[in-house]
Amino acid sequence: MSVAHRARGDRRDRCPGADRRHDPARPGLIALLASWLGGQLGAGLISLAILAAFGLLILLLTGRSETVRGLTIGRDERFAQIDLRATAMAGLVVLMTLIVAWLVAIARGQNGHPYDWLLAISGLTYLLALAFFRWRG
Repeated sequence: MSVAHRARGDRRDRCPGADRRHDPARPGLIALLASWLGGQLGAGLISLAILAAFGLLILLLTGRSETVRGLTIGRDERFAQIDLRATAMAGLVVLMTLIVAWLVAIARGQNGHPYDWLLAISGLTYLLALAFFRWRG
């Protein structure tokens, strides 16, 4: 980093990746817009507050926590593998939850919607990804 940047007091010398555009309120604003369009302005404002607070917390921890930094801006091979395993675990838990919800719906005499569609989409996505990554090498 140049001396001029340090003299101006840029955040880049204090927080790696600070020059990227982190907007902790963006997800909250999207939730607010969706809620407002759905006629739920109060819920949208609550969503905005919760998501903005969480985003701000992540932004503040990025400079202090190796884990948060590794999962947000400082991706190396180790954190990429941690993220891949965590994503796979989350996907497995969601899939197991969908299977149980589908079985409960069927056992209650319901038709299993929307769980059957979500399960079909996840299975198709898995097969397509498997073929793609096999083809890609």
